[in-house]
Amino acid sequence: QVQLVESGGGLVQAGGSLRLSCAASGRTFSSYAMGWFRQAPGQEREFVAAISSGGGTIYYVDSVKGRFTISRDNAKNTVYLQMNSLKSEDTAVYYCVVRPGRVAKTPGQYDYWGQGTQVTVSS
Repeated sequence: QVQLVESGGGLVQAGGSLRLSCAASGRTFSSYAMGWFRQAPGQEREFVAAISSGGGTIYYVDSVKGRFTISRDNAKNTVYLQMNSLKSEDTAVYYCVVRPGRVAKTPGQYDYWGQGTQVTVSS
């Protein structure tokens, strides 16, 4: 059974940084795309970033380009999201996702979701 466990969320001041981690278990994820979505209160779930199985294809939502970096360590079945220059509008619950095959940008294309980790940016 696939399990995704996020960590690294918390409270940070605007302009600060956080690094989210997501440890996947239950199978070998070297052929899976991995990514992150977020959901702010009263809003729909939003795509943030995704990375292909080999790391050669990476997508970001425009609002985080140049500030966030997604990476993965296949030996550890772990995906990371380095978030710099955080803004109040980045406040949300961040979810780790995985799917077999290619990267995708819509929630319905991902088979597995973590429980989420809260990121709060104070201004």
